[in-house]
Amino acid sequence: MNLEIPKSRSYDEALSIAPGNLGLRREAQRHAAFVRAKGFASLNNSRPPEDGGAAALRHRSPKSRSAIARERAVVARAALVDCQLCAHHCGVNRLAGETGLCHAGADARFFLAQTEVTDELELIPTFAVALSGCDLRCDFCITGAESWNPRAGQDFSAPEMATKAKAAIASGAKTVMILGGEPTIHLPAALEFVSHLPDDAKLVWKTNAHGAAQARALLDGMFDVWLADYKFGNDDCAQRLAKVSDYTRVVRENLLWAHEHSELIVRHLLMPGHLDCCWRPVADWLVQNLPGVKVNLRSGFWPAWKSSRHAELRGTVSDDESRRAWQIAEDLGLNLIP
Repeated sequence: MNLEIPKSRSYDEALSIAPGNLGLRREAQRHAAFVRAKGFASLNNSRPPEDGGAAALRHRSPKSRSAIARERAVVARAALVDCQLCAHHCGVNRLAGETGLCHAGADARFFLAQTEVTDELELIPTFAVALSGCDLRCDFCITGAESWNPRAGQDFSAPEMATKAKAAIASGAKTVMILGGEPTIHLPAALEFVSHLPDDAKLVWKTNAHGAAQARALLDGMFDVWLADYKFGNDDCAQRLAKVSDYTRVVRENLLWAHEHSELIVRHLLMPGHLDCCWRPVADWLVQNLPGVKVNLRSGFWPAWKSSRHAELRGTVSDDESRRAWQIAEDLGLNLIP
């Protein structure tokens, strides 16, 4: 998809010169108000069923998921003229070569595309596509070299990747997962990818939950499962370890939205020295605000990438910390899944 939009154009003007069709016009009218939105109003307050993306959309549109994804991909690309996809709200014109905090340009690249068996048991085997680049800067990132660099890997072609995904499904993959880095910053490419996939494929959106209202609007009804990280239990740890501010409010807002619009699985990576400051408040909030939500508590922290910048992250989680973390989950009655 190649949409040239001059920097001087407003978002609404960008839509007006996008490849014209009635479907795009309807989608443009539906989503233009979300572009500069500070909040989010759902297109439909009812929660979609969890047995496929196409079924999730029937209550609001006669179109298939793939058709809607195709139209939204054009809208998402036009939105790059004033990028507000993640909660940083950089507002740069990525179509004109400007870059924000994620350093991503207009086109996506990927650094991994293969069938994986190391994710949640109910999702595997999954055909995982990891897009390069991220809007966070987690010093402990296990794929930091690629996740921090949107130019890593290879050019992403949605039709070619969809062909690989369909072959993986035919060979037994239960799901198709889009991850990163962080896929939100490459939403146009992700939506185009969805447009080439079967409507009954079970799709998983693996995210750091730092997206903005604009991204949520475009993602509504596209993915059957949101697999979302809740990394930090407070804003101080988020700022120190990932260079992100206002983390708690943003992530909680995204988790609440995802729970209403899809199936939600929340991941938390237990980090050494962060049991009481991060895991305990995360667990408390989940049980109070998302009772019964599926939670995957991961204790296999590895001091990767730039972890050595932080004294407590230079080793692995101790047996005592792991035991106490699981005890917290048990005491609170969290719905833990493997």
